[in-house]
Amino acid sequence: MTTTNDQLEKIRTRPGFIAALDQSGGSTPKALQNYGVSAEAFSNDEEMFDLIHAMRSRIMTSPAFTGERIMGAILFENTMDREVEGQATADYLWQVKRVVPFLKVDKGLADEVDGAQVMKPMPGLDDLLARARQKNIFGTKMRSVIKTANDKGVNAVVDQQFEIGRQIVAAGLVPIIEPEVDINSPQKAATEDLLKAALLANLDRLGDNELVMLKLTLPEQDNFYQECIRHPNVLKVVALSGGYSRDEANRRLAAQHGMVASFSRALTEGLSAEQSDDEFNKMLDEAIESIYQASIT
Repeated sequence: MTTTNDQLEKIRTRPGFIAALDQSGGSTPKALQNYGVSAEAFSNDEEMFDLIHAMRSRIMTSPAFTGERIMGAILFENTMDREVEGQATADYLWQVKRVVPFLKVDKGLADEVDGAQVMKPMPGLDDLLARARQKNIFGTKMRSVIKTANDKGVNAVVDQQFEIGRQIVAAGLVPIIEPEVDINSPQKAATEDLLKAALLANLDRLGDNELVMLKLTLPEQDNFYQECIRHPNVLKVVALSGGYSRDEANRRLAAQHGMVASFSRALTEGLSAEQSDDEFNKMLDEAIESIYQASIT
């Protein structure tokens, strides 16, 4: 049973953050390595995805992982198609944990052009969105990357994100639009100026009922994205950790009022397959609490 209105209200009004558990095929080996599982532990993709699902299941079933501090979780397609404790993953998240399920839908990044990487084509997107609806997914996430303050590149990224975002809205889901600014960009602040202008221009073109979320790199200037946070078409603005350590990401996030975390690597930092359940749950609880506190400023 889909309870979209309850989920919409949770994302709109309840405190907390979004857990990004959506490493895809390309980033899964690194995620497993950070978790203490080497590439020697698997010999094909199926075994690799079994191992990453075991890690994600351990996180989702932990007593530390509940809707009290976590408002949503972003899943990889392979995770959506699997089960946690005998239930479809999205149903487990919402029915058991009261965590709103999202799905990563992009197929990776195209080659860099004009200082930016747009998303690769997504020819099967309509079918994937229909399947996501059937599996009680609330929203989606898709990522592009901007590396330099190039107006043409920034606009290419944002225009593509909003074009596909409207397709996702039309399918009955809420898109998380993620035009990541590379934290190592030598022109990071100037790039953010261009990005905000492009975001606001595209937001103003949305219809009254076209709701989106934004996932943005933690900015150089505190409270830089307030106009986006207050925009009537924006359900929530979340932050990616982008390669910052958890401590640095939390420090930066705490200075952004109204912006909440959507961390991936910074959430799982320090977790290990070798830890006992008590050790694992204690470390996860501490990570969740630190990210939650930074998110409620």
